Amino acid sequence: MMLDQETLDELEGLTINDAGHGFDPFGMHPDFVRMSVGITRWFYQKYFRVISIGNEKIPTDGPAVLACNHSGTVPIDGMMLWSDVVRNTGRVPRAIADHFVPTLPWVGVLFARGGMVGGSRGNAKALLETGEILMIFPEGTPGIGKNFSERYQLQKWRVGHAELAMRHGAPVIPVAIIGAEEQMPQLTKIPGFGAVPYLPIPLTPMPMPVRYRILYGDPIPTDKDYRPEDADDPERVREASARVEEAVKGLIEEGLRLRGGRLFT
Repeated sequence: MMLDQETLDELEGLTINDAGHGFDPFGMHPDFVRMSVGITRWFYQKYFRVISIGNEKIPTDGPAVLACNHSGTVPIDGMMLWSDVVRNTGRVPRAIADHFVPTLPWVGVLFARGGMVGGSRGNAKALLETGEILMIFPEGTPGIGKNFSERYQLQKWRVGHAELAMRHGAPVIPVAIIGAEEQMPQLTKIPGFGAVPYLPIPLTPMPMPVRYRILYGDPIPTDKDYRPEDADDPERVREASARVEEAVKGLIEEGLRLRGGRLFT
């Protein structure tokens, strides 16, 4: 696929931790990252017409954790957040996926080429210790499976992102995505099979062209406010996680206020 000059300019400084065969240790390849930015460009610019607010708050180097709300029946919100970070910073955020995603035929490999990794403690440790930026959805799969009546209501907020940030000296940047909650209302879901938890039955055959708004909050200095050993204290971890959750809730409220009743504009 030929990439336009704008895409090439955005990714001019892209480098990877080459394991010696063109891929990084987790299977990411720079050519696939460039191709993915080109492929997602139309969806980012024309279909979802993403408005990015506060992306200057994303650290330009060093380890960091992006913690974001999750929704949409299918995880297009993750794709748009990934694209937004790459386009605005030149950094490739490493999406931390639920354990079953890397096992999916074809999909697991394709996502890995773009930077996704399975959600194990060892993977996250290795990435943060080499200065990577992680993209974590603390709601997990329940976030994208929530009912339409529960939109913009955070599901159980897992604390792993806070523990990782504290243990490995990384700030947490709270993120809210507005729009994805309405993109593909879910009628019902049926039990999955194997590692897949469920199969969604959506109201529409494909996501609607809602307008995305991605809001980044001020970094929460978990690298300065906590010591690495605090990651072994459940109370301190819950405290840090609650700070992130409240920040994301505030960004959701701000995003909904900015949108008003304009779902598609």
